[in-house]
Amino acid sequence: MVEVVEDIIMDSDDNEEILPKTTEELAELKKENGNQLFKIKQYRSALPLYTEAITLCPDTAAYYGNRAACYIMLNRHREALEDARKSVSLDPRFVKGYVRIVKCGIALGDLVMAENASKQAEKLQPGSTAAELRSLEKIKQYDQEAAKALEVKDFRKVVYCMDRCLDEAPTCERFKLTKAECLAILGRYQESQEIANDILHFNKGSADAIFVRGLCLYYEDNIEKAFNHFQQVLRLAPDHAKAMEQYKKAKQLKKKKEDGNESFKLCKFLEAVKLYTEALEIDPLNKKTNAKLYFNRATALSRLTKPKDAIKDCTAALNLDDTYLKALLRRAKCYMDIGEYEDAVRDYEKACKMDKSRENKRLLQEAKLALKKSKRKDYYKILGVERNANEDEIKRAYKKRALVHHPDRHANATDAEKKEQEKKFKEIGEAYGILSDAKKKARYDSGQDMEDFDGGMSDVDPNQVFRTFFSGAPGGAGAEYSFGGFPNGFTFQFS
Repeated sequence: MVEVVEDIIMDSDDNEEILPKTTEELAELKKENGNQLFKIKQYRSALPLYTEAITLCPDTAAYYGNRAACYIMLNRHREALEDARKSVSLDPRFVKGYVRIVKCGIALGDLVMAENASKQAEKLQPGSTAAELRSLEKIKQYDQEAAKALEVKDFRKVVYCMDRCLDEAPTCERFKLTKAECLAILGRYQESQEIANDILHFNKGSADAIFVRGLCLYYEDNIEKAFNHFQQVLRLAPDHAKAMEQYKKAKQLKKKKEDGNESFKLCKFLEAVKLYTEALEIDPLNKKTNAKLYFNRATALSRLTKPKDAIKDCTAALNLDDTYLKALLRRAKCYMDIGEYEDAVRDYEKACKMDKSRENKRLLQEAKLALKKSKRKDYYKILGVERNANEDEIKRAYKKRALVHHPDRHANATDAEKKEQEKKFKEIGEAYGILSDAKKKARYDSGQDMEDFDGGMSDVDPNQVFRTFFSGAPGGAGAEYSFGGFPNGFTFQFS
């Protein structure tokens, strides 16, 4: 870090204390008193004494140089620069004046000015700005790296580079505000606003600091307040390009989003999707607003029965804002709609951690039940009937499929085929055993685990089901067939 008090030597002689007789003597006494206060770091008290000395002798370079040193210690670098420049204009060989210009250039982030002043000082007195030149080289290096990082939108790298620059020039507003702007883009709004507020505390008219505050509001989706800040910037600095650009983007974004919302309310979902898509193209850096736009588009896509597209948009919204509960719940609902129950359970569990409301807990339980059901055998599908099938439809379906898949009808098949048919026959028996029993069917339909009841499915003997069904079947006329695959043998007459 550049130590601004380094080599600040007051221009005075240790003269005997005498009563001033001339204006020059009085000015010198004022300067000497100022120097004594400066040495004990009473800079605010020293400042008016240097001003009085300048008033008495306005053409003395050393007085301006001393006041410039005092301004530097008070972090009033613009005023210090004015005095330092005045000192070298009065005395072009006043080395300390150039040194203080260098210090001001570093503090203000004006590296060209600092370099030029350093060259002048080195010509007059080699080595007079050695420390400042070392700092300048570091600052130039990181300033150039930051510029390259900005081109590729590597904002974290810019923040790092600005921190390194601030190590050398801790009071530089330019470096602070560049860092603050990137912090806003990265979503670190509190840090960004603290830097801007700190600058505004000392410089209420800093258009760049007001712009950073507006940028934070804009990225936090507080568009109206952001408008006010950008307008204030443009009143202070009508040519502020960044403020003008962000103001236009904020206006376009607000309009597109509102138009999309209006189309959605009118049930014009395709039009709403189109408008939200156009809004998303306006400013990719506005994560908060874009997260809402993705969610809105997902909602419209859901109404268009496009759950997979809606899931993609909800995921995009959550990538921008991982605390976005509405997007998480919408995605979970879409997962339920397409039967991806494990994903739905995962999202509802996250939602319950974020908001332990009764409704979210209910949705989680429903998803878990659906997941449990999805992992069981679908007995309706096995029998080939609808879930609302009546008793007669279930019986007819069983009869048809049991006869098709009975193992004895596949006695001449390969071993693999026999095994497959035996498996299907068993499943058909299980299905009929459950769906033909009113209590078991009710339990199955409610999602309860069938293994929890009366020994589960292990008590269902498909052969016994087959015998029981066909021995009591009406219309026994027809050819008689003997199925020897059953225990104790079994004779059955096909109708």
